Amino acid sequence: MSEAKANKININEDIEIHLFLEAMFLKYGYDFRGYSRAHIKRRLLKRMVQEKLENIMQLTDRLLNSKSFLEAILMDFSINATEMYRDPEFFLKLKNEVFPILNTYPQLRIWIAGCASGEEIYSLAILLKESGMLEKSVIYATDINEKILSVAKEGIYPINLIKEYSKNYLIAGGKDSLSDYYTAKYDSVKMNKNLMDNIVFSTHNLVTDGSFSDMHLILCRNVMIYFDKYLKSKTLNLFYETLNKGCFLCLGIKENLSFSNLTQEFSVFSESEKIYRKK
Repeated sequence: MSEAKANKININEDIEIHLFLEAMFLKYGYDFRGYSRAHIKRRLLKRMVQEKLENIMQLTDRLLNSKSFLEAILMDFSINATEMYRDPEFFLKLKNEVFPILNTYPQLRIWIAGCASGEEIYSLAILLKESGMLEKSVIYATDINEKILSVAKEGIYPINLIKEYSKNYLIAGGKDSLSDYYTAKYDSVKMNKNLMDNIVFSTHNLVTDGSFSDMHLILCRNVMIYFDKYLKSKTLNLFYETLNKGCFLCLGIKENLSFSNLTQEFSVFSESEKIYRKK
C-alpha cells in the first residue's frame, strides 16, 4: 500500500471515529470524546472485526439503531482491568500512613471513581474494617458502565484468582486471612455482605456528571491514562472541588499532577504510590 493511500485511510478513520463519538454522545449522552483516540480506535477496529463490518460508519449505523449494541460498545470502552490489592504497596502505604490521619475524623466519605468490577472496593473495605474504620465510612463506588457496576454489586469473583489476591492482601498489611471475608462455592467466591453495608454503588460519568461533596479520600487509579490532556485536567479539577482540605487523592502509578494547573494546590504525600494531599 502506498503512503498516500495509507494516509487517506487513516484520515477517513479519524473522521469516522469523530462522527461515531458524536453520535454516541448526542443520542445516548455518553461522552467519550475526551478519551485517548488511540484507545478508542483500537477498541472500535476490534469491534468492527468481531461484527464483520467493513468500516466504522457501519458501526455508527448499528449504534444509532441498537441499544444492545451500545452496551457492547460501553464494555469495549470501559477500563475494566482490575484485581484485589493491585499494587499492594499502595494499599500498605494507605493503611499505615493515610488511615491514621483519616481516623481523626468522626465520619469518612470515600469515593472510588471508575470502580469497574469492584475488586478495589472490597480491598479497601477490608482494610478499613481491620483498622476499625469501616463502620464510620461511606464508600461511593462509581463507574460509567452499568453492566460492570452490577458485577461490583454482586461481589462474585473466580476462585482461581484468590491465591494471588490472598498473597497481595498480606503484602498490603492484611491482619487475618482473606478467606475470612468471602464464601467459596464451586468455582467462585462471594464477598461477605457486611462489607457491602457501607458501600453506595452508582453510575457516574466523570466527563459530564457533577461532583460529590466533602470527600476525605478519592481513589481514581489507572483511569485517566485513557484521557486526553483536557479531560484529565477537567477530572482533576472535579476531584479538587470534591475533596476537603487536608484530604487525599490517589492516582495510578502511571499518573501524576505534573501537567495540571493544580500542582500548587496539592502536596505530594507519596511520590512512589501517587498519593496527593489537598493543601
